Order: sequence, then C-alpha cells, then structure tokens
Amino acid sequence: MNRRIALLAPLAFLLPFPALAEKIPLGTLSAYLNGLTTVEADFTQINSDGTISTGKIYIRRPGRVRFEYAPPDRSLVIAGSQTVAIFDAKSNQPPEQYPLKRTPLNLILAANIDLGRAKMVVGHTEDGTSTRVRAQDPEHPEYGSIELVFTSNPVELRQWVITDDLGQQTTVILGEMKKGGEMRAGLFDITAETARRKN
Repeated sequence: MNRRIALLAPLAFLLPFPALAEKIPLGTLSAYLNGLTTVEADFTQINSDGTISTGKIYIRRPGRVRFEYAPPDRSLVIAGSQTVAIFDAKSNQPPEQYPLKRTPLNLILAANIDLGRAKMVVGHTEDGTSTRVRAQDPEHPEYGSIELVFTSNPVELRQWVITDDLGQQTTVILGEMKKGGEMRAGLFDITAETARRKN
C-alpha cells in the first residue's frame, strides 16, 4: 500500500457519516397518538396466511375504528361501544363480536395512551428508517401484542403488526392519512349496521 494512503486511512474515520435516524422517545410517540382525533386512510392488510386485502380505515378516538374492505372482499370490521364486530359479506348471520379490550388494537384506541406505563412496551427499536414499538396489555399479555411503526420528521404512524393470542400476525400498512376531519358517529354504530344488513 502507498505509504501516504496508509497514513490518510485513519482520517477516514473522522469524516462525517450520514446521520442515522434516532429512536423516537416513547413520550413523543404517546403525545402523537393522543393527538390523533380522527384519521381516514387507505390501507393494505397482509393476513397471516399471506393473502392481501385493501380498503379504507376510519379511526375516531377514543375507542372507534372501521375497516371497510374493498371488493371482492367487502367484509367490514367495526369497533365501537367497547365492542369489535366482524361482518362477513358472504353471510346473513349477525356479526361475530368480542370485547375491544381483548384485542391489542385497544392500546392505540384508548382515551389516554401512555407507552411509558410499566410493562406495556416490550420492544422499542430503531432500524435506520423507522422506530418500532411493540406493546401489550400489561395486565393481560395473553391477549397478544401490537407493533407500531413510526417515521420521524414529522412523526407519523405508518403501519402496525398485530400478533393475536394464537401467535398469528396481521400487518396493516397505512396510506396517506387525512387527520382531524369530522366523522359521523354512524360509521361506528354496530347495532345500526346489523339492522341495515338485515333489510
């Protein structure tokens, strides 16, 4: 090796490298989530069996979300009044229902989100492009977990991965979010949707 090049080699370590994105603090992420009142966005869902669904999501915090699946699926999932209802487009039967608190999605629909709460966050990492936070109900970890993926500058929720109580994973990737608009309560009315489908 040329001696002059060898002498310069250590200087390479002094040159500035591109700055890696820093891990977004949990307090900042909690404040961001608590600041979301309504959200409307297109979404892509990767199911546990590898199939892909698309549709539109409506979120009205606290406690309400609506997943409208695009054709040919046409299924519908509504959370409201502390209940989650799954409407099967191919069935005339009443929706399958269970308590919202039994799903990890409840963690981002809560009235007051505190990711700093003891034993709630079980993973907080940064991969160079995004911050990932894996959270669970501290009192009921058996309900599963949700991994939230955020980008920074500005902070934005990009996707989440839900691992259910059986270990199956469902990924939801969000499109551009429309935030803060008015959203009618009827979007999240399980009783009214059930009655409408009977007619």
